[in-house]
This record gives sequence, C-alpha cells and structure tokens, in this order.
Amino acid sequence: MEQKLIESKGQVCVTGASGYFASWLVKRLLSSGYQVVGTIRDPGNVKKVEHLWRLEGAKERLRLVRADLMQPGSFDDAVMGCHGVFHTASPVLDATHSKEETLEPAIEGTLNVLRSCKKNPSLRRVVLTSSSSTVRGREGCDPKIPLDESTWSPVEHFERLKLWYPLAKTLAEKAAWEFCNENGIDLVTVLPSLIIGPSLSPNLSQTATCVLGLLKGEAEPFQSIGRRLGYVHIDDAALCHILVFENKDAKGRYLCSSTVLENHELVSLLSSRYPSYPVPKRFEPSNRPYYEFNTSKIEKLGIKFKSVEEMFDDNIASLLEQRHLSSP
Repeated sequence: MEQKLIESKGQVCVTGASGYFASWLVKRLLSSGYQVVGTIRDPGNVKKVEHLWRLEGAKERLRLVRADLMQPGSFDDAVMGCHGVFHTASPVLDATHSKEETLEPAIEGTLNVLRSCKKNPSLRRVVLTSSSSTVRGREGCDPKIPLDESTWSPVEHFERLKLWYPLAKTLAEKAAWEFCNENGIDLVTVLPSLIIGPSLSPNLSQTATCVLGLLKGEAEPFQSIGRRLGYVHIDDAALCHILVFENKDAKGRYLCSSTVLENHELVSLLSSRYPSYPVPKRFEPSNRPYYEFNTSKIEKLGIKFKSVEEMFDDNIASLLEQRHLSSP
C-alpha cells in the first residue's frame, strides 16, 4: 500500500529544507507520500536537521544532501531524477546587511538552482517561493481594488526606501521567469504574505522572534517588518505550494494570503486573546496605503485559508511548547 503511494507521487526536491517554512513543506510532502530530497548547507549539523528526521515517513522517504546557493552545480545531484523542485531557500537578512549581501544570494542562488534543474530530464515543474512584497510595494494604487498577481512592485520603490529584502525577492522572481521562459522550464511561483504558525525547528525564525517580542511588550522588531501586512498560516502556505505543483493547469503567479491587518488591529486581537501578556497597546500609524489582496486565483484550486486567530494560536502554542515563551 505504502509503495503504491510513493510510486504515484514520485520524488521532489526542497531547497533549504531545514528552514522554518521549508521544514513544514517537507512535512506536508512526506505526509502526502512523496519521496523528498532536501538540500542543506551542512547535513551533518545535528541541531539544524534533527527536527526533520523526526517527521513521519522521514526515515523511509527523506534524503538530505549538501548544497550551497552560491556554488554553481551544487544542486545537480539533489535535483537529478526529481519530478518537481520547490525552491524555498532564500536569505532572510536584517537591516545591517548591505544591498549586495542581500541581492546576490537571492538572485544568483535562484539561478544556480534553475541551472541545475535545466540538466534534469525528469523535471516536470519548478515551484518558486516568492513573496507578496513583489506585488504590494506600489504607490498610488486604487485602495478599492485588491492587489492581484498581474502587477509587480516597482524596483525603484524599494531602491528609494532601501528595502533590500523585498527588492531581492522581486528581482529573483523576475530572473527566474526570464531564465525559465528562455529554457523551457515549467515554472509556477507562490507569493505568500507573512507566514505565521508552529515551528518544527527549535531555532526561532525571524518572524517567530518578532511575534515573541510582541508578547513580551516589544513593538519595534515587529514594526520594522511593516505596518500593514498580510498573514497566512504556515500549513496553508505549504498546501498552496503542493496544489500548484500537482495541478497541471496551474500557470503563472499565485498570491497566498489569508488576512491583511494594520499592526494596531493585530495587537488589539492579541491583547484580547492573550490578556496576560504585555502586548504593546499602541503602534505608530501605518505609513503605507490601504490595500487588500485578491487571492481568488489560488482559492479556485481548492484552498480555504485558516483565520488569523488560528495561525497566531498555533504560533504561540509552539513558542510555549518549545519553551521560548513562559506561561502567563
């Protein structure tokens, strides 16, 4: 029974498999019956990978291999024989990193993965994890019209504000489209908003660190991300990636977001839900225009997004379980 399931699903590769989101995607792929090849910079680092080996099906259907975004050819062995490649690996850097430090691994790393994909005759589709920032970084748009996948954030906007991470995601996705169009690779991109939910790894992601800060009364780390943000449950984000891979008719870009909130709306929700924690009471007013996301394209594939309450409940339960947060 199990063998039939494996044969029907086949083998896929997940880059940066030990990351916050990638780990959850690996979990979902294993539970769906896929054989998974996960790339890691150092597969021998037990602390980085032990949470992956605890996943159901990992011992039978998970293989971890060494690969580095900045080494050409590094992904050749990992992707060879895979029907699908999920490229999730991307540096999440803070404001102390320069423009070059942020852009180079995001853009050149993506191209290195795709160059390896080009060598794989078994490849059916590449699914790239992009970002909703590639759509929402616009000024002067009509707030009455929800943003969709048809538009791109102007790079000049990010350049002017020195927002290197969203600039890197935008340029990396554009480079991926250009390369895949030129080389006949079937590419689909997923544009998640801020991913919230439980963490498989005991190492806190940047997002989880910011949520933890909120619960401890620290406003600045979260406000530095943005003042009006979309949110999506980590499990929904993983399911969206699998949906666009499995659906033969899936084409182009797919926004992946459940709810858009101002920071003051978020802290109001968390304060009422978790009154024992010193959640900040005030945030600076948003410096961004009002916007919503039109996610009808991905919803037509069958996804029904979890609520913002559920994603933060699951996130906070994970922080408590891993003892990053004390019970009130």
